[in-house]
Amino acid sequence: MPVDFSKILVVGVSSRALFNLEEEEQIFREKNIRGFREYQLANEDKLLDKGTAFPLVEALLKLNTHVDKESPIVEVVIMSKNSPETGVRVLKAIEHYNLPISRWAFSAGEPLAPFIKAFNVDLFLSKDEKDVQKIIDTSDCATALVFDPPENYKPETDRVKFAFDADAVVFSEESEIIYKEKGLEEFRKHEKENENVPLKDGPFAALLRKLSYIQDFLPIEKELSPLRIAIVTARNSPSHMRVIKTFRNWNVYVDEAYFMGGWPKAPVLEAIGTHIFFDDQDSHLSDSKTKVPCGKVLYKTNSILKNYEKEIIIEPKKEKKK
Repeated sequence: MPVDFSKILVVGVSSRALFNLEEEEQIFREKNIRGFREYQLANEDKLLDKGTAFPLVEALLKLNTHVDKESPIVEVVIMSKNSPETGVRVLKAIEHYNLPISRWAFSAGEPLAPFIKAFNVDLFLSKDEKDVQKIIDTSDCATALVFDPPENYKPETDRVKFAFDADAVVFSEESEIIYKEKGLEEFRKHEKENENVPLKDGPFAALLRKLSYIQDFLPIEKELSPLRIAIVTARNSPSHMRVIKTFRNWNVYVDEAYFMGGWPKAPVLEAIGTHIFFDDQDSHLSDSKTKVPCGKVLYKTNSILKNYEKEIIIEPKKEKKK
């Protein structure tokens, strides 16, 4: 029977996101593919350390223990521009850490973007900005650029926790553009006037719906689910109600929501103990990535918000949305 991918969360993860391959990446940059290949072959039996996405992947795969093993609800695909030969270390590390992963895509330098659809990937995590940007521009897959793993991070092992920013991540850029172009007061006015109008989908909306579906499918009450979803946003009153009402309209259950009103997000994310946090702005990620694993959601190349990315960040004296 054909696989019904609407009922499966498929996560594509690059080998550098799953394991620590920064030394190998530097060798590739300095000595090109020949030097990289020689290094990988010479160190084939040297175990790779865990990378940024490892705790998330490990926790997600454990969700399958709650369902029939013949019908998993989570699948992970290793997606790498290694060749099968240079990827042997990755395969050995997967076996060592007992990760139940059986699907791989080793493209030997070919772009990974065309394989997102081929493998029905819902979420792709990578440390290669060019790959992430290409996928953002050419597919509907939720995609993020992951940072180095934070020091002293100790995740839960029996639950998996996602945390998302709101505007330009879960929701569209529309309200964020109003804030950027017209300021905080106009943003608040717009959100209050449109409180009962659901926000439009952003790049991670489909992923959020898929996670909510999995919560429904698990044989556990949502309030006790081993899969938890949190929203951590710079919004606050009066713009908070539109967010809550949008999730009701989407029929999406969110376990936790934190409306920060411009306050730092990192302490809350650390308190949540999230396995990964997705945000679009460096001003929020710069501190957060030192506390919990983080992924930056890039804007499409033609997005108006690209014009604001290189703004100098000055500590505000007054409350600031983002």
